[in-house]
Amino acid sequence: MSMQKQQEPQTTGHVWDGDLQEYNNPLPNWWLIGFYLTVIFAIGYWFLYPAWPIAGTYTKGFATITYTNDKGVTKTVHWNSRALLMEETNAAVAKQKPYYDKIGSMTPEQIARDPDMNSFVISAGKSLFSNNCAACHQQGGVGKMGFAPNLTDDDWLYGGHFDQIQQTITLGRHGYMPPFKGVLNDQQMTELADYVLSFTKVPVNPESAKAGDALFHSETAACYYCHGANAKGRTVIGSANLTDNIWLWANVPAAKTVADKEDAIKHVITNGLHKGVMPTWGGRLSPDQIKLLTVYVHDLGGGQ
Repeated sequence: MSMQKQQEPQTTGHVWDGDLQEYNNPLPNWWLIGFYLTVIFAIGYWFLYPAWPIAGTYTKGFATITYTNDKGVTKTVHWNSRALLMEETNAAVAKQKPYYDKIGSMTPEQIARDPDMNSFVISAGKSLFSNNCAACHQQGGVGKMGFAPNLTDDDWLYGGHFDQIQQTITLGRHGYMPPFKGVLNDQQMTELADYVLSFTKVPVNPESAKAGDALFHSETAACYYCHGANAKGRTVIGSANLTDNIWLWANVPAAKTVADKEDAIKHVITNGLHKGVMPTWGGRLSPDQIKLLTVYVHDLGGGQ
């Protein structure tokens, strides 16, 4: 009988229609304690930080924050996210300053060989790359077909030495290939495409590839002027190495048939290239930041 009484549910004592009762199911104590704590926290937050909009403004709170602006003036203001950003930026700059002071007196080669600088190059260089380079070259520097080179494959259009990479970042690059539409007929373009594909072991027509070889080195197409007599490109002008099976503008890897691969190359030959533009960063980044970014990019692809 006592067990039965213990199992009977609690009620508020309210009864309707003789047998309709209201159960009493109070919330658990742990839940109530947590709720009251959040109320206390919210009230404290309202007093400390910006919270309530009032007549076109808002309550500023009692919390303050001290920061130094870009003119070197130190200010103490009511807490706000902009001042917090400035404070965190100042702290990051102060933390990085000893490293940048060291970078200023070192060459990129010395930075790359310095074990103490490795972690800083990886962390700070990655941040610089993400903020300034990843929009085109993608995160990690893997590039994008038809848009920006892959920086991880150790294939460098303008050279992969430290000084060449530094020059590329500082001054930018403007690649160009003239269109051959109206200069070469379709058969000649197919022959050139087959000649280029022959370097990649694609089973093209050998007679067509041989004719393309002659055309490549002739004054009619004169491809060797830019790409070199051995078709390995010229870093001075950023012309592509056509023998390494690395593609940027002609999406040959995605083409399934030989004819599709030929068409991808012929499209580039026909229309030329006018979009290989990289902006200059000399006026946007400091010389030390460019030097750091040079080492980071050099390490992405192994450099030269």
